[in-house]
Amino acid sequence: MAEASRTEIFDVDIETLYAVITDYASYPQFVDGVSGTQVLEQTESGARVEYSLNLIKKFKYILKLTHSAPSSVSWVFESGDLFKQNNGSWKLVDLGDGRTEVTYGLEIDIKGLAPKAIVNSLTSKNLPAMMESYHARAKEKRS
Repeated sequence: MAEASRTEIFDVDIETLYAVITDYASYPQFVDGVSGTQVLEQTESGARVEYSLNLIKKFKYILKLTHSAPSSVSWVFESGDLFKQNNGSWKLVDLGDGRTEVTYGLEIDIKGLAPKAIVNSLTSKNLPAMMESYHARAKEKRS
């Protein structure tokens, strides 16, 4: 099992950032490696989303997400062809002055013997770049 967590301060207000995180349909436009998303259902309190990724190899999975606007989004793995487990969360804290403390946590377990490159790609190696893509998207939406 692999785990990764990262906390950063974004110069974006919490509501804008939360809106970007829960706009699953737009992920292929700004999240590297996400080639497609299909929102299977979505309400204020949560969503079920199928993700298609292309990171070294192509794979799909479905996450069940729980929303607590505007402070958190958490998820649990429902099904897919690569993971045994994919659980995680976004935790957002409003710091005032249009700034938000952002903590992203992820815990994954991959079926069979997965190449270390895939595991590293999905956890700590790409985490800073992934978080920056959300930050940049939220700054775009704010303008």
